[in-house]
Amino acid sequence: MNPVALISGASRGIGRGIALELAKLGWDMVINYASNSQAARQTVSDSVSASHTAGRTVRAEPCQADIGDADERRELIEFTKTSFGRLDMLVNNAGVAPDTRADILDASEESFDRLININVKGPYFLTQLAARWMIEQSRTGFQAASVRPKIITISSISAYTASVNRGDYCIAKAALSMLTPLYASRLAEFGINVYEIRPGIIATDMTMPVKEKYDQLIGSGLTPIKRWGRPEDVGKAVAAIVQDLLPFSTGEIINVDGGFHLRRL
Repeated sequence: MNPVALISGASRGIGRGIALELAKLGWDMVINYASNSQAARQTVSDSVSASHTAGRTVRAEPCQADIGDADERRELIEFTKTSFGRLDMLVNNAGVAPDTRADILDASEESFDRLININVKGPYFLTQLAARWMIEQSRTGFQAASVRPKIITISSISAYTASVNRGDYCIAKAALSMLTPLYASRLAEFGINVYEIRPGIIATDMTMPVKEKYDQLIGSGLTPIKRWGRPEDVGKAVAAIVQDLLPFSTGEIINVDGGFHLRRL
């Protein structure tokens, strides 16, 4: 029986990169998406193909749900239960950027509320639902002995980097970053390890509108590793965790940012 992962926001970008790497390792998956069903179906198809190339056989199922909506979060967990009957890993990846980058002196409350709801409240309470189910599995002996349950949250360098034209996004990511130490502390007794992966500048749909700006910054030395990050870079970090290569670590932050976080003179 393959282990099962639920990946929120997995139809494109970083979530898709994670799905493809997990498929190569033989993980079944729920591919959550908010609205782009065509992209989700493509990720499902490509994940199955990637697994076959790696000599594996996996099953992937798409599931539409807005994680900012409480009812739809519950439906997403129920879909996972109905489809696979188990959950070995939650990857909190879904998130949104502001519709308009606005100076913090002009930004609206509506944008702030939207980002907090989707980028913070959504993963916080989705993690609560997933953690309860994982605990139930461990108590009933359903959890496979060879698979340690895990929760991974994909955050951002914006958790600690000030961008005054998208303050709502920075505050949401800073708040999201507290999810990992909280749940790591609470869930360790149940054998559930919790991690945060903090991507830097990754080539996705979200960053394409500012590609020229970041091309120049990277070229001028913003990151020691002078290239854009790719979704598969984040996927490989998830792959390292799921292979239990960090069994004595929990609450850990893994930077996937080309060295952006380094303080240099």
